[in-house]
Amino acid sequence: MSTGAGTRRVVVITGAGGALGAAVASRLGGEVDTDLVLSDVSESALGATVDALPAARGAVETVLADVGVFEQVEAVVTRAVERYGRLDVLVSNAGVLPPNGRIHNLTTDDWDRVVRVNLLGAVHGIRAAVPVMRAQRSGSIILTASVAGLTAWSHAAPYCATKAAVISLAKVAAVEYARDGIRVNCVCPGTFRSAIHDGLPAEALDAIADRHPLGLGAPADLAGAYGYLAGPDSRWTTGSALVVDGGYSAP
Repeated sequence: MSTGAGTRRVVVITGAGGALGAAVASRLGGEVDTDLVLSDVSESALGATVDALPAARGAVETVLADVGVFEQVEAVVTRAVERYGRLDVLVSNAGVLPPNGRIHNLTTDDWDRVVRVNLLGAVHGIRAAVPVMRAQRSGSIILTASVAGLTAWSHAAPYCATKAAVISLAKVAAVEYARDGIRVNCVCPGTFRSAIHDGLPAEALDAIADRHPLGLGAPADLAGAYGYLAGPDSRWTTGSALVVDGGYSAP
């Protein structure tokens, strides 16, 4: 994405402490003239992400924030504007899995937690970023959805439902803000090994792996999709759900 001659690109990433967030931060932070604001609920995870960034990178700010609280997401965007003067890309990446169980065995609290992070976290990111981007007449918002939002994962209904909602949210936002110069897209990853699967029975993960013709992926396999949606080559792309899933959704 062009930000004007001589202007650096400013990227905010929420959920930057996870495996995917760290890979996206490394990819975008390693690109020329890019400054980062990285956010997560875990200070140690954020530190690990910063430590893994390429040596040749721009400035980096870190902010602890819970994406389920709008004011905290807004504070992350505010930090970007106060520190760098603009916001060019928002990557809304925080996400959680529910307990492994069929719908009738999941509690209201199980649903509330997943809705709060996966769906409202994305809503809060859009709400925080849009006023800044509208004033600039430019911006790219990238939501992390999932191939689970396009298919059906047994024993993971809250995850599937919220990721389907994120895909729909990206499409609606893309239509609402296109004339403001703001593009909104989402990435739909297949399964890759990360801390989000801690506690998931091994047999459940093995069953998911068997449905990926190319096998389970790695976070680095997904970073290029975010690089495309954040960059100038995607200037005519909005409302898309970019699937990067090792063939999971092909059959």
